[in-house]
Amino acid sequence: MKPAEKSFGMEAAIADAFGFVPSLHIVANQCVPAPIGCGKDVTFDSFRDELSVREFKISGMCQECQDKFFVEDDE
Repeated sequence: MKPAEKSFGMEAAIADAFGFVPSLHIVANQCVPAPIGCGKDVTFDSFRDELSVREFKISGMCQECQDKFFVEDDE
């Protein structure tokens, strides 16, 4: 998949903070590694909806990791 466009500064900041460049994982169809994601391979049909696909193109998180990260508060 093609990643969402990010500035060089944003990619560099993520690389400095977490040790990986999300866009490299996105183009390889892989979830980003820990501590944010799981590093597993992903396919387009593994996403629940178009919003989840768009989030993958931004963050590089697979559906399972998105579900864990974006927990809705029922209160």
